[in-house]
Amino acid sequence: MKHAEILTRLTGVSCPIFGISWNPPEAERSIAHRSIAYLEDRRVLFAPWEMEVPEFCVRSVEEIRHFLTQEIAQMDQDNHLAKSLRAMRLACRKFMDSVVAPGGNRPARYFHMNGMRGEWMLMSALGEIRGVFGIHVAQIAAEYGLDVEDDLASIMPANEKTETEEE
Repeated sequence: MKHAEILTRLTGVSCPIFGISWNPPEAERSIAHRSIAYLEDRRVLFAPWEMEVPEFCVRSVEEIRHFLTQEIAQMDQDNHLAKSLRAMRLACRKFMDSVVAPGGNRPARYFHMNGMRGEWMLMSALGEIRGVFGIHVAQIAAEYGLDVEDDLASIMPANEKTETEEE
C-alpha cells in the first residue's frame, strides 16, 4: 500500500506528518524502515486464521518482541517511533500472557485438547495483537513516508471510503 493511501486511513490521529511540518532524523527513518520491513515478513500478523499453528504463532510473537526491544534500545525514548514500538512490544507481552501458561509454554496440544476454547483463546489474542500493530504500523508509515506491503497493510484501520464502496 502506498504512503498516500495510508494517510487516508488515519483520521483523528494527532501526529506530525512526514514532509509537511516535520522531517525525522535519518537514524529514526532507518529504524522505522527496518521495523516495517521486518513486520512485513511476519505472517502471524496477517495470515488467515485457519493457517495459524499455535506454537509457530508463539515463537513468531516472541521473535517480534525481541526485535522491537533491540530497535527501541537504539533511539531516543521520547519520540513517536519509540512510543509506537513500545506499544507493539506491550501487545506482544499481552499476547504471550494470553497464550502461555504461567511458568512455561503451553504446548500446541493444549490448544487442541481444549477444543474450541483453546482455539478461541488463540484467535482472540491474534485479533488483539493485529489490531494494535495495524494502528501503529499505519502511524509509523504516515510519519516516515513509508509504503507498506499489502499483506501487512491488511491489518491497518479501514478507510471510510473503502468501507462505503464495499457495501
